[in-house]
Amino acid sequence: MAAEPINPPLDVEQYPFAHALRVRFAETDAMGVVHHASYLPWLEEARVALLAHGGHDYAQLHSDGLDLAVIEVSVRYRQAIRFGDAVTVHAGVAEISRTVLQIAYLLEVDGQTAATGVTSHACVNREGRPVRVPEWLLDLGQDTTALRR
Repeated sequence: MAAEPINPPLDVEQYPFAHALRVRFAETDAMGVVHHASYLPWLEEARVALLAHGGHDYAQLHSDGLDLAVIEVSVRYRQAIRFGDAVTVHAGVAEISRTVLQIAYLLEVDGQTAATGVTSHACVNREGRPVRVPEWLLDLGQDTTALRR
């Protein structure tokens, strides 16, 4: 079972990584607002970029037999995001246990918090069985104590 999701901080200075994206028309609904389902690919994109920034390409992780299976997601929508908006997704490893890690996210537009999120991941092998969080991931999470409860 996943740990209780953390409450992501609203201070961008507490996040070690930022990833920029621009809202595409296809990500919006009939009202011109980003559809709620569009946030999950953004979190994934930022997460993969965060790992790459930490020196670990996700494709290589997968070929090495490790996966980070998503076991829980939460998103809090705070302000509408619209077509063409430039979004910065701030991210960092927030909580790590023996086999599970949580990543916290803060999405901002024009310096304003638009959403926060948390993804929980189980470290699993090719057969889908839990394995210990690798040492490099523990190291990646060491500089993010500000993201913890």
